Amino acid sequence: MLRIRNLKCYYGRIMAVKGVSLSVNQGEIICLIGANGSGKTTLLSAVCGLLPDWTGEINFMGRSLKNLDPPAVVRSGISLVPEGRLIFPPLSVLDNLKLGAYTRYKKRAVHEIGQDMETVTTLFPILKERFDQPAGTLSGGEQQMLAVGRALMARPKLLLLDEPSMGLAPMIVEKIMEVLEILRSKGLTIVLVEQNALAALAIADRGYVFETGTVVLQGGAGELLADKDVKRAYLGKDYGDFYDAG
Repeated sequence: MLRIRNLKCYYGRIMAVKGVSLSVNQGEIICLIGANGSGKTTLLSAVCGLLPDWTGEINFMGRSLKNLDPPAVVRSGISLVPEGRLIFPPLSVLDNLKLGAYTRYKKRAVHEIGQDMETVTTLFPILKERFDQPAGTLSGGEQQMLAVGRALMARPKLLLLDEPSMGLAPMIVEKIMEVLEILRSKGLTIVLVEQNALAALAIADRGYVFETGTVVLQGGAGELLADKDVKRAYLGKDYGDFYDAG
């Protein structure tokens, strides 16, 4: 579905992604793990048209994304849940959700958009209770649910999420991960950028480990969970000792 080959991304003269190649197949959850500044968010920005200064190949469903602006990328079937949520605080929850479908507002799509609103509020019932509430007054967990729901309103084929667990209580993180598994079961393909490597690998099919703009390790989620270097760097010493003991 998504094929990236020899991707190099630049901020001025600084190369932030250094020749990365990866693939995402239909119906998978792929996680990208690594420290801050390792290139994960930059890669997502290039895919979404938010970072035009890149070379290499990014192909989605057989079509190059080169020179596409963000609205065109959304129309092609890709939605992003950005780091930090980036909701619109003064607007109501309902209006934030409606904005997620902004590329689809045509007369014939009104019914479909209504159906998608029902889907989102089934996944996150609290949002329906908060429809008329300013989004900025929601809790952090509710705002993350809103950010995911807004992205789903575009009816994507590929959902990209950048650090969705950041700053959230474990119970809310568990809820978000459960929703991602439900979405995969319905056929949605997901790329998940996460520093919470344990939570990400627990639901992912495969993963890529980033360091300083390059992919240094890739494999099935189980393989990465069992890798001593991954456990030491991203899962913590206690988890590594427990895993070895088991």
